[in-house]
Amino acid sequence: ARLRAAGAIPIGHSNIPTLILAGMHTRSELFGDTVNPWDRSRTPGGSSGGDAVAVATGMAALGLGNDSGGSVRIPAQFCGVAGLKPSTGRFPADHRVLGPDDPGPASQILVTDGPLARSVGDLRLAYEVLAGTDPRDPRAVPVPAYGEPLPGRVKVAVVADPGGHGVHPTVRGAVAAAADALRDAGYDVREVRDVPRMDEALEAYGRITVTEFAPTWPVVRKLLGRGGDRYVEMMMEQTPPASADEFMKLMGTWMNIRRSWAEFLDAYPLLLGPVFTEPPVEPGLESRDRSGRDRVGSGMRLCTVTSFVGVPGVAVPTGMADGLPCGVQIVGRAFREDLCLGAAQAIEDRLGVLTPVDPRRGGRAC
Repeated sequence: ARLRAAGAIPIGHSNIPTLILAGMHTRSELFGDTVNPWDRSRTPGGSSGGDAVAVATGMAALGLGNDSGGSVRIPAQFCGVAGLKPSTGRFPADHRVLGPDDPGPASQILVTDGPLARSVGDLRLAYEVLAGTDPRDPRAVPVPAYGEPLPGRVKVAVVADPGGHGVHPTVRGAVAAAADALRDAGYDVREVRDVPRMDEALEAYGRITVTEFAPTWPVVRKLLGRGGDRYVEMMMEQTPPASADEFMKLMGTWMNIRRSWAEFLDAYPLLLGPVFTEPPVEPGLESRDRSGRDRVGSGMRLCTVTSFVGVPGVAVPTGMADGLPCGVQIVGRAFREDLCLGAAQAIEDRLGVLTPVDPRRGGRAC
């Protein structure tokens, strides 16, 4: 509604994984597979893969998705476009999809709607339109879209391998290229040891989301189609639901981890790191077996943790490697999307844009 009021013309609804639960790859029971426009043997990511492909190929100027652990940022990286996951409470939304009742705390807090675009400038336009409050969403916070300028050179912490679980050389190279671009733009770029409490945050995220989702799983799994339940089923087996006492303790842990991140971002207003720690992977890897699921879960770990702590992140392309787009994300303090967009613009100014791409020309920009 806000985009329409600003003059935008919605032209369609794109593909997503079935119920947004069948995995990271954009494959649905209704419409089949969405392919990566650069390489049909690679996934475009998900769950907002359809919109990322529509934007990358020039079918649409803007896309809208939602991100609770990378579902905007990962398709942005895999398809060579820009994507914004805003702070929790920046964009108003109504996630009552199954009736008049609101979902539980994980669905209320983790899921944030965000735009995709071919350029950071277009992303900024969408951000300015979508930000604000609405009485239908009491979570939305009346914070100005642009904060006060920070004194001196803005510090940027660089972590190429968050958590120390490994990173592909091309992704490490993308982070290095983005760091050089920010240095050239005048940012105070500093390599740091790691981000706060990565593994603890991943465990808490998994336990909280599984506990909230477990009661509905026996019914929901019947709607996913043959094999569509494998991704969630493996997650449920690996991460058992918490008891009531455990869940209460996890909610305290959640707040404690958010505090640690707030302190980290107080020292470093921006964090530069990977979106996904590998190049685009094959479709359905996360649903193939336990090793595939663990590999994908590890690859998206910085997205997962930054969703967990509710801070903004902007995915921005950095170039190409082996015929596939590369990218990074800029993470910032809560409600400082403007700082993230400014840094992403500096990277784009120096490294360029990749799309629109014409699949008929072998994935070359047109």
